[in-house]
Amino acid sequence: QVQLVESGGGLVQAGGSLRLSCAASGSIFSIKTMAWHRQAPGKQRELVAIITSGGIINYTDSVKGRFTISRDNAKNTLYLQMNSLKPEDTAVYYCNGEIAIWPRVGTSSEYWGQGTQVTVSS
Repeated sequence: QVQLVESGGGLVQAGGSLRLSCAASGSIFSIKTMAWHRQAPGKQRELVAIITSGGIINYTDSVKGRFTISRDNAKNTLYLQMNSLKPEDTAVYYCNGEIAIWPRVGTSSEYWGQGTQVTVSS
């Protein structure tokens, strides 16, 4: 099977930066689209940023110009560089990926990490 493990969350002051990582491991054949989502207390989970295997990127409007999504395909790792953090960025951040695994290489399924807490103090 596949595991996605996020790291890099923590407590930071407003205006600070954090870099999240999401490492995928297991019987991976290929990874298509990967994305970061977040869920604040009492709110629905929202898509933050998404990157395709070809490098096409999109961000939700509230993070444009502050967050940068990237991936290292050789390491099966997804990143989220978060700058100029605001208290409203406080949430649990989750990564997910559309992944094909051995031996069912013709079919992709969606996998999720367990989440990492990001807290931004004012």
